[in-house]
Amino acid sequence: MGVDYVLFERLCALSARFRPEGRTLMLGRHGFAIQGQFARRYDRAMKRHGIEGTRFDLLQDDGYCERLMQRLGFGAMEAMDFSDYEGAGIIHDLNRPVPEALHGQFGLIFDGGTIEHVFDVPQALRNVFHMLRPGGLFVSANGMNGWTGHGIYQFNPELVWTFWGRTAGCRVHDCRGIKKVPVPDDHHIAFPDPAETGRRLRLKGKVPEGRVYLYYEVERLPGSALGSTMLQSDYETKWAGNTNAGATRLDQQEV
Repeated sequence: MGVDYVLFERLCALSARFRPEGRTLMLGRHGFAIQGQFARRYDRAMKRHGIEGTRFDLLQDDGYCERLMQRLGFGAMEAMDFSDYEGAGIIHDLNRPVPEALHGQFGLIFDGGTIEHVFDVPQALRNVFHMLRPGGLFVSANGMNGWTGHGIYQFNPELVWTFWGRTAGCRVHDCRGIKKVPVPDDHHIAFPDPAETGRRLRLKGKVPEGRVYLYYEVERLPGSALGSTMLQSDYETKWAGNTNAGATRLDQQEV
């Protein structure tokens, strides 16, 4: 887990338009180091987004990213992990519900590649929802494509729009695919909400080769609440108005 150049650029962009209130949290304790092949890009990204100093001002001796987060305006970021082997201050297994004492505590939660290693992803996402305060932002970058063997899962933009947008009632500010290695150029692909058209995203030939992050930013709103049922958007459209929706007959299921 760590902040590479492409995630650094996204965080710089976020810092220019968002300042969290209260505590901030990262899932896992993320590292930060300058990737030599992109070294000058770091300074250009900082300048482009109005961040003073140079890339060297962001480094800390132990190789982690708290100084980076502080300099970007995200506060004294705490770390939650399953174990304290990397020095996390909050020890918790995301497969299990977080204590109520952590509910509504954080104005920013950053996941730079942790939930893909958690088996019970629905519980992990519910945990994030509960820990966010109204107005708080969850920023996630996990594997979407090309990460076979890296974690337990790779993720689909449908999860963002369906879980965060409709099931949790949050506002999706950004949902995109980002190449991990921005060579020869920065390749981002925006993912609209499939519910707007009622059919799945048509991405054949559009997702770049190699490792691609699913990057998204979602805001918990004052009225956000977890729903009891999550349905994929295109199926939900097909089932709308069907009095037998929810039946388990095999002849009604599409595979």
